Amino acid sequence: MYGKGRRQQLQGRSNGASLFRFSSSFSFYKRLRFILVLLALVALLPPVFFHFRLRRFHQMQLRRCGWLNNPPLVCAHGGDSTNALPNTMSAYNFALRSQVDCIEIDVSRSSDGVLFALHDRDLQRISGNSTSKVGDLRSNEIKELDASHQFGDSKIPTIEDALRLISRSVRQVILDAKVGPPSYEKGLAKDILSVVEKMQCKNCLIWAKSDSLARDIIKLSSDVMVGYIVMVDPSTGARTNLLRMKGARVVGVYHPLIDERLVKVLHGMQL
Repeated sequence: MYGKGRRQQLQGRSNGASLFRFSSSFSFYKRLRFILVLLALVALLPPVFFHFRLRRFHQMQLRRCGWLNNPPLVCAHGGDSTNALPNTMSAYNFALRSQVDCIEIDVSRSSDGVLFALHDRDLQRISGNSTSKVGDLRSNEIKELDASHQFGDSKIPTIEDALRLISRSVRQVILDAKVGPPSYEKGLAKDILSVVEKMQCKNCLIWAKSDSLARDIIKLSSDVMVGYIVMVDPSTGARTNLLRMKGARVVGVYHPLIDERLVKVLHGMQL
């Protein structure tokens, strides 16, 4: 009996020791696994941290330099007016040789309804009459004007002539519509759109200082890009309203009025 009890006691101790060794071993592996997981997390933290920092940096760079992927267009107002009279075929040819992205054409209507690439002030320079207006002259009178002795090749083109020359050679054509006597806005939107459609000018943008004219163009066509002008009202000295025309896709802003806040507002409106 004594021997049997002793063996059972020794066996119990042996099982207890084994259980202790197993428990200790299990605890050791558990701690080891915890340490390994912790080390793995520590190893992952720096690359994850730098990944998000790099992503943030990239986003900031896009905001600052994103315009490089879509840079502003270099636009020649009236063509190259440093080498030729504005809005003449010579001025347009000089501008095209300079590989400009865009050409702005002043659009005025003669008394008999023909659209010319001509501004009142340029007509006054050519004619020598400081009160001349395009709308006071018939188309044949405008075509007969000749100032080649002053300005070189100063042939005054119709809008059709101008578009035929430049529309397929630049990214953007801006038609700056001028309102004047005798008809002012009456029928002008229809006349301009008729020429744009006839010449198939898909890259034409039309804008005007006259809100009435711009709205008429928007009503008559949804295919042509239309804009309006923000400038200083000469009668009040105040800036005209910035966001004032539904359907307009472009806003032309008189350059002294441009500041960071104005640009943010326009970008926020997708303009």
